[in-house]
Amino acid sequence: MKRKNSVVTLSGVLLFFISNAVTVTVTMFLYTYVNKKTNGDKLIIAAVVLLAILFLSVLWTVVDIIRRRIMIDKPVDKILDATERIAKGDFTVRLPIEHGYSKYNQYDLIMENINVLAAELEKSEVLKADFVSNVSHELKTPITVIHSYATLLQEEKDEEKRKKYAEILVSATARLSNLVTNILKLNKLENQKIIPEIKRFRLDESLAESVLALEEIIEKKNIELVCDLEEMDVLSSQSYLEIVWNNLLSNAIKFTNEGGRVEITLKKVGKNAVVTVSDTGCGISPETGAHIFDKFYQGDTSHAKEGNGLGLALVKKVIDVLGGEISVSSELGKGSTFKVTLKDTAV
Repeated sequence: MKRKNSVVTLSGVLLFFISNAVTVTVTMFLYTYVNKKTNGDKLIIAAVVLLAILFLSVLWTVVDIIRRRIMIDKPVDKILDATERIAKGDFTVRLPIEHGYSKYNQYDLIMENINVLAAELEKSEVLKADFVSNVSHELKTPITVIHSYATLLQEEKDEEKRKKYAEILVSATARLSNLVTNILKLNKLENQKIIPEIKRFRLDESLAESVLALEEIIEKKNIELVCDLEEMDVLSSQSYLEIVWNNLLSNAIKFTNEGGRVEITLKKVGKNAVVTVSDTGCGISPETGAHIFDKFYQGDTSHAKEGNGLGLALVKKVIDVLGGEISVSSELGKGSTFKVTLKDTAV
């Protein structure tokens, strides 16, 4: 926020000017008056003038102390108290601002900035608590499954049941491994501990490789796959974008029923590369769409066992890091389309 004015400084300057002007005026008046009354007695004149200057100096000092107490010490004390509370972890601090916005002084600006800071920290603390709670919940589920079926596996003699339990254990450990991997990736991205390696590569070939990696699942669900990929070189991070394509394609396949359709397109729009991933799946409600990129959010709980709600949060973070945009349009029962725009990367 820009500085609005300098009320505190101006008040100090005005007080200094007025005190000097009044002191000089009173001194000159007393000098003239005493000089006339005492017929020029220099000793008396000097004593009266000195006493007047001393009195006025004490008076202006008291006035300045009061001014400082009201206009400087009072807001500074509030600011110090607020910053101490924030430093101790109390992010509910909000400082009342007495002046209107058009009359803000420096202290009002500082207090408003502290209010914004405290609000952001409070929001971060809530998100952190939610994240820890969600991680704990997501970890607990596969761990409980692993423990339960490992116990059953130890006691079970029937070979068919043992095989079934082993498959469940493999699935649970895979989910747990995927969860931990996604948490680590997301944490590194959010804390900028890894820097994307930017290089030129064929985006159409990278997309094709991601599709081929999922070919078995696509064939198993008898999904009609349509690819319209324009040949294009881009300047970006291939490894980061693979995270995006894998998640978007996996979701499209997961939420599309057998015999459905998944379409991937790549077009060059100006200097931008635009990728769309569409499906004829269950679609997304407006309520779900508003939170779809939030961590651990899963709009369709029927597929919860297949994911952990981190995939799209990871996708959004990757796109943000690379300076792109992602949006989703969807209709319940008719499918969804995710659109990724990589800005100024098409070369």
